[in-house]
Amino acid sequence: MIKYAVPLMRNKGAIVNVSSVNAVKPAIFQGIYSATKAALINMTQTMARELAPRGIRVNALLPGLTNTQFASAIISSDEIREFAVSQIPMGRYAEPEEMAGAVLYLVSDAASFTTGASLVCDGGMLV
Repeated sequence: MIKYAVPLMRNKGAIVNVSSVNAVKPAIFQGIYSATKAALINMTQTMARELAPRGIRVNALLPGLTNTQFASAIISSDEIREFAVSQIPMGRYAEPEEMAGAVLYLVSDAASFTTGASLVCDGGMLV
């Protein structure tokens, strides 16, 4: 997608890749998923260096457990959800709207000197 978007960006703009906290701390039984999310961080950093001279910033969002269709298997099971939430210092999972604010920051002028970064939004799970 980025390959096709960059020519349309006219040497300005921001790209946000959605990775995961699993890229930093792989979860049990999620090895392949975690590895691909780690690769996405590496790609983000590479593209940040390559596209910065063109005025394009590239960053990554690393959400923790968020109430999405993808996470429904975890959230819908009382036992699994309780275990997962026990690993999060804030004591809850995120709602999608909470990730939207982080993305808005990364694409805004407030982040005009931020590129190649990974913004962790995980309720303190990686702390």
